[in-house]
Amino acid sequence: MIFPRLIWAALGAALLVGSVQSGVQQWQAVPIILAAEAYEGQKLDAPAAPGAAQPHVHADAVTPVPAHAHGDAEAWTPAEGAERIFWTWTANVLHAFSMALLVLAVMGVCVWRGTAVRSLRMGFLVAAAGWLSFHFWPSLGLPAEIPGMDAARLGSRQGWWVLAAVSAGLACALLAGLRGPLRWAAAAAWLALPFVVGAPHITADPLAGFSGDAQAQLRALGTQFIWATTWVSLSFWMSLGLACGAAFQRWLRPALAAVFDAPQPGAPVAKAVNP
Repeated sequence: MIFPRLIWAALGAALLVGSVQSGVQQWQAVPIILAAEAYEGQKLDAPAAPGAAQPHVHADAVTPVPAHAHGDAEAWTPAEGAERIFWTWTANVLHAFSMALLVLAVMGVCVWRGTAVRSLRMGFLVAAAGWLSFHFWPSLGLPAEIPGMDAARLGSRQGWWVLAAVSAGLACALLAGLRGPLRWAAAAAWLALPFVVGAPHITADPLAGFSGDAQAQLRALGTQFIWATTWVSLSFWMSLGLACGAAFQRWLRPALAAVFDAPQPGAPVAKAVNP
């Protein structure tokens, strides 16, 4: 009974949150990405910096690769316009669905532990922990990058991102689940760990392959993109906290209360005593 409610609650929240995220992306991030991609064709054929990965290249911004280079079959990409918007929305809904399942599951654990916080506030608190873990803390070491920038190898960046996200998540769990002053020290140690290891970066200028004017424009776009992705992420997690809090209160909390308050098999049952 609880599992179907969990799935439907997460799906309902995902449809709402994925739509909100798609709208904010189109408003904040997409224009910056398109503006940066216009400069990719101006990149000079300079050798890549040691340890650098290939920069992101949009399929429509460069000369098409010959068919024989990838087995006589061109990689499919959505067409510009409605098709690209639709598939972006689909990806956002699927991403929101996975995160909604996580938020609702954590809220269920909080109720099981006897947390008396209201569902809406609990949803916002869990969503805030998710934003800290999955966006803010990793972005301090690896901020969002615009197309065309050179960067460290993808595997190294992915590994550090996972370390930062897990460390921040553990810090939030310690603060929520433990009592006593030592929890603050333990949380601070987990938060510091990824920065003690150090985020992977190349030593050269990530925009070294561009001319001076293009570099200036791309640096400005890069700063705007960092702020744009921050607003996109904030809107995602805030709307997710609101939607999950409302869905949890309406569909999941009553079912969980019925399960947790039900008498256990073999437990003594109090009998009424006649006066």
